[in-house]
Amino acid sequence: MSNYAAGETPDVTQTSSAYLWTAIRANVSYLAWVQALVATIGSLYFSEVMKFVPCVLCWYQRILMYPLVLVIAVGILLRDQRIKVYVLPISIVGLAISLYHNLLQYDVIPEAITPCIAGVSCTTPWINWFGFVTIPLLSLVAFSIISLCMIFHKCMEVPYDKDADT
Repeated sequence: MSNYAAGETPDVTQTSSAYLWTAIRANVSYLAWVQALVATIGSLYFSEVMKFVPCVLCWYQRILMYPLVLVIAVGILLRDQRIKVYVLPISIVGLAISLYHNLLQYDVIPEAITPCIAGVSCTTPWINWFGFVTIPLLSLVAFSIISLCMIFHKCMEVPYDKDADT
């Protein structure tokens, strides 16, 4: 028996988009893992192949990004429903550091209050693609994508079987 009146058709677009959104939310942990992997490989490429010396803030961001590759992978492999609980704190701290680094690099915050007193300056633009894309901006985008993926991650609901308790 149909729930629709005579001549009325179901809204397939809404049904398809709802299904698509549910599928995306159930799989965003894979996108977060790919983003962490790409950011890690990119970071290693810049330092080991291009020989760019990381500043202090870059090192802090690396310390937070590198473990995310393994942490997210383990969460995916174990199908851990709490993946966002242990990924979000790391990615949000990384997001905050990369935001601060961007504010320094784009001269919103004066360089006098930067933690980079030894070694490479935190405001050194190693790359400047399209006139605005810098390494700290790439880090900001990566941590933003990972954080958003974890915020929108949908845990698979396990149905409760009340007969199993008796």
